[in-house]
Amino acid sequence: MKMTNRLMIGAVAALGFSFAAPVLAQTTITVSTWGGPNHGINTIVWPTWKAWIEEATEGRVTVEVVHDMGPPAAQMEIVADGIADATWIFHGHMSGRFELTQLPEFPTFEAFSSEAASAAYWNTYQEYLAAADEHNGVDVMAMGVHGPGQIFTRDQVDSLDQLSGMRMRVGGGVMSNLASAMDVSGVAMPPTSVYEGASQGVIQGAMLTLEGLRSFRVAEVLPHTLTVDGGFYRGSFAIVMNPMFWDQVSAEDREAIEAVSGEGLSRLFGYMMDAMDERGVAFAKEQGNTFTEASEEDIEHLRGVTDELIAEWNAAVEGRGIDTEAALAHFREQLALAAEGEGIADRVVHP
Repeated sequence: MKMTNRLMIGAVAALGFSFAAPVLAQTTITVSTWGGPNHGINTIVWPTWKAWIEEATEGRVTVEVVHDMGPPAAQMEIVADGIADATWIFHGHMSGRFELTQLPEFPTFEAFSSEAASAAYWNTYQEYLAAADEHNGVDVMAMGVHGPGQIFTRDQVDSLDQLSGMRMRVGGGVMSNLASAMDVSGVAMPPTSVYEGASQGVIQGAMLTLEGLRSFRVAEVLPHTLTVDGGFYRGSFAIVMNPMFWDQVSAEDREAIEAVSGEGLSRLFGYMMDAMDERGVAFAKEQGNTFTEASEEDIEHLRGVTDELIAEWNAAVEGRGIDTEAALAHFREQLALAAEGEGIADRVVHP
């Protein structure tokens, strides 16, 4: 009996203590992701951003990643409508909505990392493009650029002339415009469909990033790669947040989250793309794939095509109040400066 009383007294005391010392609530950023489970966005970017945020807010804010909340083209609305708090978007998926974001997609014919390009893009966006408010309805937390887009073909190609009339997978943005200028018969399809499309003969080639050689098994069906320094094109991305999320956290925590976003998060996104490209190339070489550099003659032709595409882009965005020529020059100047600050690898967290 005495033992029972002691147990009851202990239980009441413990319960009383729990009322006296409430646990602080933790706020969660729900992130919608449309990349596969093994994609670098899920294995590198989100885990690292989560760790950065938890450290910066002393554990008051965390990140939860949710898969398959909607297709890539719907991600902007998923966040704007508050279904998720944050996501990553590819601007080319929303044809007609984004035009200024084509700025980093044009070929430069110089090799540079996606980390440097993403940092340069973030700074250029802040300096020139944000004022146009193309991301109306969401807050932009980072801007990103994927690796050099190259051309993968079923049969070996040594010159651009051999691409004429070829059925080739294309996406949106500058990639599609460039394909038309090269007299390629563009076939719109997501990168996840390239393996099947090539296997069934629907396409004879694809414009895609080097990471696709491994992650989308492109090396197995399109074993020949035609390359240009810096890529035939790049792709523009953003990581965005629902503005209403800030109502859930203090001003101090908002400042902390923004401090570990911006250029740092942009660099992280680019670093992830660089790492995935390296894996893709290594995998393709193990398969015995060939890599052919475009000739100087073809590169000069592409320079002319690029100048025309930039002129068309300038005309298309005229009236937005943005000095696009200055913005493009700024981006290219920032590339060299951003390369000097590379080193995000030391801050990456691997789950």
